[in-house]
Amino acid sequence: MTTLIIEDEKPAARLLQRKLEKLNISVSTMLHSVEESIHWFSNNQHPDLIFLDIQLSDGLSFEIFEKIDIQSAIIFTTAYDEYALKAFKLNSIDYLLKPIDEDDLEVAVTKFKTRLPKADSGNQNLQLDFEQIRQMLSNPFEKSYKKRFTVKIGQHLKVITTEEIECFFSENKGTYIHTFDNRNYLIDSTLEILEHELDKKDFFRVSRKFIVPLTAIKEIQVYTNSRLKVILPTYKEDEVIVSREKVQDFKNWLG
Repeated sequence: MTTLIIEDEKPAARLLQRKLEKLNISVSTMLHSVEESIHWFSNNQHPDLIFLDIQLSDGLSFEIFEKIDIQSAIIFTTAYDEYALKAFKLNSIDYLLKPIDEDDLEVAVTKFKTRLPKADSGNQNLQLDFEQIRQMLSNPFEKSYKKRFTVKIGQHLKVITTEEIECFFSENKGTYIHTFDNRNYLIDSTLEILEHELDKKDFFRVSRKFIVPLTAIKEIQVYTNSRLKVILPTYKEDEVIVSREKVQDFKNWLG
């Protein structure tokens, strides 16, 4: 079975690839824009299955289907909320809400495998009303943001809500949650992915190493080279510095 990922963010594509590898599914290609996808489909054999993000860097992914007659099965990966996704149900399309849960991913893949046509039946054309989907997605609705994280502690799982989080930080190629009770938890994500999963009204990425919530900021100090230093209630392992290029955006975020 050949599998393709079309995803706007490269870190999110790699994370999905790792999750699929756990299900023994190998991803042959990863694409990141409408233009790149149209060129690829024009010059390559279409895969059996596509994991498709809706909003790509240069437009909606539906624009691909306006140029190319896609013969593949599709599982949409999207941050749009369930109300907007009624269109997908009407068109019998499988979809996964971001951030993608591994159990939901396994269910979607199993569902696809049970629907695989027999080898002698030929490809089945997608009969989808993309204009209907486009119109529904253009209606105003609230984006769904991540509100909790599941972390593994030994043989146990712990759920941490965003209200408990003092900051996110990266260290030694790992990404961690630091909570208000002064504990660190390793998570399977990156700060780049978290930037898109968290509500930007509540969280700000102050540097390459830190994302902080507004509720955790105890004090802000003027720092060297036109930078700012953020004081958090319990995190003391390193200085939380707002990089110079982010200072103005940070001030705007504070209001």
